[in-house]
Amino acid sequence: MPHSITLITTIAVSLGLALVMGLIAARLKLPALVGYLMAGVLIGPATPGFVADVELSGQLAEIGVMLLMFGVGLHFSLDDLLAVRRIALPGAIAQMGVATLLGLGVALGWGWSFGAGLVLGLALSVASTVVLLRALEQRGILQTVNGQIAVGWLVVEDLAMVLVLVVLPPLADWLKGGTPADPGASGHLAGVLLITLGWISLFIVLMLFVGRRVLPWLLWQVAGTGSRELFTLAVVAAAVGIAYGSAELFGVSFALGAFFAGMVLRESPLSHRAAQESLPLRDAFSVLFFVSVGMLFDPRVLLQQPLQVLAVIAIIIIGKSLAAFLLVLVLRYPLNTALTAAASLAQIGEFSFILAGLGVTLGILPREGQNLILAGAILSIAFNPLLFRLIEPVQAWIRTRSRLARELERAADPLAELPMTVESGQVTGHVLLVGYGRVGQRIGAALAAQGLRMVVAEQNRERVAQLRESGVHAVVGDATTPAVLIQAHVARAALLVIATPDTARARQMIEIARLLNPEIKILVRAHSEEEAILLGKECAVTVFLSKQELALSMIRGVLESLARPGG
Repeated sequence: MPHSITLITTIAVSLGLALVMGLIAARLKLPALVGYLMAGVLIGPATPGFVADVELSGQLAEIGVMLLMFGVGLHFSLDDLLAVRRIALPGAIAQMGVATLLGLGVALGWGWSFGAGLVLGLALSVASTVVLLRALEQRGILQTVNGQIAVGWLVVEDLAMVLVLVVLPPLADWLKGGTPADPGASGHLAGVLLITLGWISLFIVLMLFVGRRVLPWLLWQVAGTGSRELFTLAVVAAAVGIAYGSAELFGVSFALGAFFAGMVLRESPLSHRAAQESLPLRDAFSVLFFVSVGMLFDPRVLLQQPLQVLAVIAIIIIGKSLAAFLLVLVLRYPLNTALTAAASLAQIGEFSFILAGLGVTLGILPREGQNLILAGAILSIAFNPLLFRLIEPVQAWIRTRSRLARELERAADPLAELPMTVESGQVTGHVLLVGYGRVGQRIGAALAAQGLRMVVAEQNRERVAQLRESGVHAVVGDATTPAVLIQAHVARAALLVIATPDTARARQMIEIARLLNPEIKILVRAHSEEEAILLGKECAVTVFLSKQELALSMIRGVLESLARPGG
């Protein structure tokens, strides 16, 4: 053919081979993403045979990151982000500091320069957006408190990495050790930081105050045409266009720009439709992300530098995870939250590649450092699903064998138990509401409007503090542990309402509640018909399925309308 078809060839081969390798991985009981990564290795420049366009694949992967973060923003409100700021902000900064120091120490032991070690440590400190969000979505915990904390943590990491990418070039000569530090360098660096922070702040302000009004209005105008393809076009254009504009005009990463675009569009009643319309593209392009990662990997590094690869993997999977785990416990969040945060951050991805590439270009990081970072990314991404599956077994093991972990989780925590001033009558025959997210808040408001007694069990400390300030009895903790349900007086409750979307954990709550109060009535929230059927049969509880309840509510509305005079 006379014209270039490089783009078509890259997409066709990448998706086709990813399908084949993904099926093979699934047959071998491995995560499908392992197959996608191997597909990238097979069509990358480090292996013989067909070689796809690495640069084009990287750009296609960036589109996937944009669409994925846009979809998360559509389900993640500003209130959700602010609700986890007290754990996400200090946690992310401290965890990045620990991982950076570990990487720096290992690199200095290898004889690398200080600058090379610093770049290596920073690259190992930041988790992958795509991997984390896919893991949370596949397990149905993206909308839970643990999922919100993980996403908030990731947003802080991304903001920190934006600053790192900005200040690294001015510091390149000093980090290489080639020239002495300029006396005015510190003042120049401070100016660069202030300018960068100013642009980022301006972008956020524009999105929150202008975008929250303009984008939902624009979506309504497009929806009013009745054209489905125009609506889909508007959604994709908003995601990609704002992500690109934020990077070009304000120096914000593509991922963060798309995230804020989705977050402001969430103000529109059409946000759920927008998320649904962008889902197929998001899934397809996220596969291209994993393929592009595999293409950058040179398998020879595993044979040439096995000890260095093991050290990098240890920092990512053990060092980062352990730091996040202990930080979350010190901040008095439940053990399950600590383990979820540890598993979520035990991998690296797109920002690590960008930083490694910049480090090599500036002459700070040796080429072998980039290969080690890529090896760490491939292996940590492949192992990440296994770490998520280990959360429940490890949680059970720790709680039965580690007194220290139990003490860190609950010791001397004023929010972990109800105040002594609470009257006995207020916690007898009451409703025990587990989870105070969007669904739980509506249930709680309805109970309060009816003047019914209620106790809330919630993992988000800030929400529990706010509830207590407003006069609502609440305890903080993981309701899958007997201690939390005991503190919420489940033994004297008349009704247990589980408003969290995690069905597996709901089963544990039901078992504990039934053990402590055999007569208690239980209502559970489910996301799918399969979950609803299993819970109904296995646990003998009343299950509410969102789609079915919406249909029943509409049917009631139709019948009530027809029953009215003149209806």
